[in-house]
Amino acid sequence: MTPAFSSWHDFFAMGGYGFYVWLATGFTLLSLIVLVTHTLWQRRQLLKSVRQYQARERRIRAAKMKQAVSEAAGE
Repeated sequence: MTPAFSSWHDFFAMGGYGFYVWLATGFTLLSLIVLVTHTLWQRRQLLKSVRQYQARERRIRAAKMKQAVSEAAGE
């Protein structure tokens, strides 16, 4: 079995198409990195929003309970 490229220089040159091959590879990897980073950032923002919503619901529920207790005690 023979290797496809005889040297590292031939590997990076890609038979004369190295510039295009490595440019496409670079853009693909950059796109994937941006996509993963954006997805993780969105997930973090969504979880933060859910926590804020749940905290707000707890505060509303506590305020209603407090109001109900004070109305019951005031009767």
